[in-house]
Amino acid sequence: MPKQLLLIWAIICSGIITYFCLTDSSNIPAVNFPSIDKIVHFCFHFGFTISWILFFKKELKGKDSDEYKAYLISFIFSVFFGITIEILQNALTVTRSADVTDILANALGAFVAVFSAIGFKKQIDKI
Repeated sequence: MPKQLLLIWAIICSGIITYFCLTDSSNIPAVNFPSIDKIVHFCFHFGFTISWILFFKKELKGKDSDEYKAYLISFIFSVFFGITIEILQNALTVTRSADVTDILANALGAFVAVFSAIGFKKQIDKI
């Protein structure tokens, strides 16, 4: 798959996550499920990290770099992105506030994504 397409996909995923994390939460239907918010954060950052891993693996392919640099860059990017979103929720929205447990759920989603991508390295390298 062309790296430009992977970049567009990663940017679209990032935009969707940003939109849903910064939109007015009163517009989101209430779901009566324990910890659904943390599950959503985990899933968002799992997908975010995987999409950026796909791009960075293609971007760094054949370069003089560590094989796992794409995983590290994607993980760090995801964690900082999650922290930034939490700060923006607190600063820009009225119906949302920053939450440390959301940051932990984000980081856990990114962590699981990295190890999943490593586990499926052969399949990811074919993309």
